[in-house]
Amino acid sequence: MLGLMQSHPLLVSSILRHAARHHAEAEIVSRGNGAQIHRTTYAATERRARALAGGLSGLGVGPGERVATLAWNGFRHLEIYYAASGMGAICHTVNPRLGLDDIAYIINDAADRVLFADASFAALVANLAPLIRDTVRHLVLLADPGEAGDIPLAPNMVMHDYEDVLAAAEPIACWPLLDENTASGLCYTSGTTGRPKGVLYSHRSTVLHALAINMADVLGFRAVDRVLPVVPMFHVNAWGLPFAAPMAGAALVMPGRHLDGASLTALMNAEGVTVAAGVPTVWLGLLQHLERSGERLTSLRRIATGGSACPEILIERFAADHAVRVEHAWGMTECSPIGFYNRPKPRHLDLDEPARMALDLRQGRVIYGLDIKIVGDDGAELPWDGATFGDLMIRGPTVCSRYYGDAPGGADTAGWFATGDVATIDPDGYVLIVDRSKDVIKSGGEWISSITLENIAVSHPDVAEAAIIAAHHPKWQERPLLLVVAKPDREIDPGTLREFFQGKVPAWWLPDAVLVVEELPHTATGKLHKLVLRQRYADALEAQTGATTG
Repeated sequence: MLGLMQSHPLLVSSILRHAARHHAEAEIVSRGNGAQIHRTTYAATERRARALAGGLSGLGVGPGERVATLAWNGFRHLEIYYAASGMGAICHTVNPRLGLDDIAYIINDAADRVLFADASFAALVANLAPLIRDTVRHLVLLADPGEAGDIPLAPNMVMHDYEDVLAAAEPIACWPLLDENTASGLCYTSGTTGRPKGVLYSHRSTVLHALAINMADVLGFRAVDRVLPVVPMFHVNAWGLPFAAPMAGAALVMPGRHLDGASLTALMNAEGVTVAAGVPTVWLGLLQHLERSGERLTSLRRIATGGSACPEILIERFAADHAVRVEHAWGMTECSPIGFYNRPKPRHLDLDEPARMALDLRQGRVIYGLDIKIVGDDGAELPWDGATFGDLMIRGPTVCSRYYGDAPGGADTAGWFATGDVATIDPDGYVLIVDRSKDVIKSGGEWISSITLENIAVSHPDVAEAAIIAAHHPKWQERPLLLVVAKPDREIDPGTLREFFQGKVPAWWLPDAVLVVEELPHTATGKLHKLVLRQRYADALEAQTGATTG
């Protein structure tokens, strides 16, 4: 027997329709390429998104076709999110930080017909145009009148001004009812070990993810919140915040391209931001700015951080100096993306400070709808004892089953997706990511966590950023090599820094050498580019004489 309830599909358009009807005057604040601030509301955004949906139809976009964006976080980008998916097309966010060849590959692989681009990417688009001329037919500039000049395009491409497209469009009267399993969004992985792969989200998976991360023990947005997604909208849908915030009626504050500490401090304080989300690199930069300038955060209460392990110093200093709680999260493009979030259970409320910090440094526990396990080399499930390492597997309705263009089932194993992370799970279900499987250091057959060592290094007062890689060793096969960048006006003594690790980890985990470098390479998503570092420094220990061997 079936239930006797109304049948309404879970559609991305329903989120914006809800926000426009029940939180009509909630703000969307965007900072432009300069210091200018644009203000709009959910009601106005919904009207303009329906107009843009009509405009996309006028450009020949039909159901299932891909619409690409090269854009920062802003009100127009948000309108594209909802217009493309809401009309039955697919919003394909492209990461402009990737190399030109990868960007062209992604656009051609997705067969995007329309490309929306911020004016700040004019030079990129000019270089890109010859490489995508057989795919893209229309370029739409996200710019105010007169903001962008002429951009040389391929002969078969037509350039449009965004506001002209809206002005000439016949808005759709209402959002169409689609099958909730219809594709809504497309994001490609960063491709650090090969060509980027596309993850194709459905309306159902997107809405379920937004509902799950809006639970009180995850992001738990409220209508009184003002949410700042520092994580870019071109990086796995800004972790779902552009869907979760309007679902709750929370205001969105869009930072544009300026993500330095001074710019973020000014924007957060001026706009009363209460919750922000981004990668640890951004928050380290903000913390360093606050320490140098003496400025205070007047409204911020919570920071969600993910993308890489959160250093202890971030949690400690934001809490002590600014009364801001830093909350650990974990996710990946293939998981929509958030999979874990760190909030306490009842028995953790009375933990002493060291025990509470140890808990906070874990990536968290799985959100509703997902299940996890860790397995050994033989595929057998390993115990949740907080000590046993294993390959992390995940499954659920917001986890991809295969990559765009692949054969069915290509991304999972017996219904589980292999994340590529090595992790432990404690008896309460809290996950600690020990390393990426390709980054873990295997010294004499024993594992060393690069993440743990990096977090210790960045807690040193002279270190701005740190990376640990596995370097070749004649006796132990691999040993940890530490690469560090000094804070401004600070100097790092390698010997003293190496001593800093003593007592914090087993003696045989200590880095064999410390190299001070001017900068560390990052991937297009802001993570340390370990592949490049291994290529540069894998033989550094063998080249040294008298290297420590454990």
